[in-house]
Amino acid sequence: MADGTLYIVATPIGNLEDITLRALRILKEVDYIAAEDTRHSLKLLNYYGIVKPLISYWSEREKVKAEEIIAKLREGLSVAVISDAGTPGISDPGAVVISRAIEEGLPVVPIPGPSALVAALSVCSLPHEEFTFIGFLPSKEVQRQKKLVELRHEPRTLIFYEAPHRLRASLLDMEAIFGPREAAVIKEITKLHEGLVKGTLPAVREALEHLTIAGEYVVLLDGSRKEGVTKTGSPESQRLFGVRMDEALSEIKYLMKKGRGRKEAVRIVSEEYSLSKNELYDRSLGEASGHGEDNRRT
Repeated sequence: MADGTLYIVATPIGNLEDITLRALRILKEVDYIAAEDTRHSLKLLNYYGIVKPLISYWSEREKVKAEEIIAKLREGLSVAVISDAGTPGISDPGAVVISRAIEEGLPVVPIPGPSALVAALSVCSLPHEEFTFIGFLPSKEVQRQKKLVELRHEPRTLIFYEAPHRLRASLLDMEAIFGPREAAVIKEITKLHEGLVKGTLPAVREALEHLTIAGEYVVLLDGSRKEGVTKTGSPESQRLFGVRMDEALSEIKYLMKKGRGRKEAVRIVSEEYSLSKNELYDRSLGEASGHGEDNRRT
């Protein structure tokens, strides 16, 4: 008996009409549909009159349900995996069963379709030749800030997904770490209340202060325009190194205001900027003394 095929089917990210003819055909032909949330997926399936046995594989059950799906594929049955919106496995559940199917040597076929990150990139007027998709930032503040610091000198356009209850906090952190960089925030793509806010990070954040924050958001940031520099080299390199050191010291000060100890802040920033920990520590102490700051957190 031949093994069944696992289809990874992209579904609409909002508007139910944004689905391919091939995706509809596959959903009608497979033996089972594995859905992130069967209640949510039934809205789409009922809209197109598709009736199939459903397997729920939401996050806490994904590993167990992945084995159930693998067993059905071994029986020669075909299974379509869908998430609540977009492509399974891309900032959505689905990666576990995909990996397991590949490990078992079973056929895995992508059925492409809507993508929130591509849709957002197409209308934001930021550089799109190269981009880096980050997905959701860590929910905890310290971890989120650390991730953003790591991305500070990424030259490509950055794309994030963000939940409404964390949007303002994330934008505040981005503004503090990236400065007045060009940004775009797009909400509810393809839905009734779709909207786009474009400008510098401070301008975008201020505009959003006057709006109701609800729904799903894509945040895009222009990449860094700064070139990498080293301490040695030409006078211009020396000058740029001074700028880089000033930025690093500002970053240490920011992290300390957020509750980090000086040593921890120096360690994080030295790794990000490729600067000497000892020199950074000494300079940060000197700067603090020069401004009469309290050094007890060292």
